[in-house]
Amino acid sequence: MVSENLQYPIGKYKKPDHIDAGQRERFIQEIAAAPKELRKAVEGLDDAQLNTPYREGGWTVRQVVHHLPDSHMNGYVRLKLALTEHEPDVKTYKEALWSELPDVKTVSIEISLALLDALHARWIACLRGLSSDAFEKKFRHPASGLMSLNEQLALYAWHGKHHVAHIASLRQRMGWK
Repeated sequence: MVSENLQYPIGKYKKPDHIDAGQRERFIQEIAAAPKELRKAVEGLDDAQLNTPYREGGWTVRQVVHHLPDSHMNGYVRLKLALTEHEPDVKTYKEALWSELPDVKTVSIEISLALLDALHARWIACLRGLSSDAFEKKFRHPASGLMSLNEQLALYAWHGKHHVAHIASLRQRMGWK
């Protein structure tokens, strides 16, 4: 079970039964903080460290950094679709294959860190402008079924912390300062 602790250092995602205004605000704050927390987690890492998998069989730190804006862009688009269409069908993407594309191996992580900064600034501006009722809007995900924007908010708040914890726990295990 050591592998599961490394794979899910903050635990597996658990969908909340109900999301109230206070929880929603906390999730928005966690999403807003994710880019800064990611920058802190990778600060000072060299190329060899960036190319180290966070666990056996897992992605490298570099792949995790590039994955976050890829995933969160998909989340942001799904939000926009749910706000402008009635229960739209959204598309999945093959994140494992995306993590093997040439840009993930060649582009500086700074590009993805900047992309995450900008994306989250837009995402948070949109979220903060929504009424409580808007968070009840839904989209249809092929694997998850109908998902409300409240549920999506909780998921992405967890997602950012989940991947930052991959990097932070690797730094700690490796003694990287």
